[in-house]
Amino acid sequence: MDTITSFYLTHPLWIWGGLAATLLAVEVLTGSGWLLWVAASAGVTGLVVSLVGTDFTTTVLIFAALTLISTLAVRRYLPRAETASGQDINDYAGRLVGHRGSAVSAFVAGAGRVSVDGKEWAAQLDDGGVLDIGALVEITGIDGSQLKVRRC
Repeated sequence: MDTITSFYLTHPLWIWGGLAATLLAVEVLTGSGWLLWVAASAGVTGLVVSLVGTDFTTTVLIFAALTLISTLAVRRYLPRAETASGQDINDYAGRLVGHRGSAVSAFVAGAGRVSVDGKEWAAQLDDGGVLDIGALVEITGIDGSQLKVRRC
């Protein structure tokens, strides 16, 4: 018998643990989210083999079953996280909808500038008209690079 086969037969936990660690390292490097459950399945397979002492074919079937079950369960019960509004987290302007701010310039014909969360934005008043400096507004939408606002 060659060395690797004899090592596996005497220490299957180390082989499966090594596989789990390798898969986990690849997962950390890629960040795909898919290899995490395969790595966990390899670790659990190693524990099962060390406790029960199954043959190689049964062990591979256990690993395959655990991988399928864990992957499907995670896809079913732990859906991907989304932002509260369901929008892209990199869309800063889109996340401003619902926030409040104040007018930093007088609105004339519905156009002016507002300050929201310490940043100044070009804005369009929903109902048009005028708005004094310092008036409170709420962001109702985005139109290009302009915020749509309404009086509070």
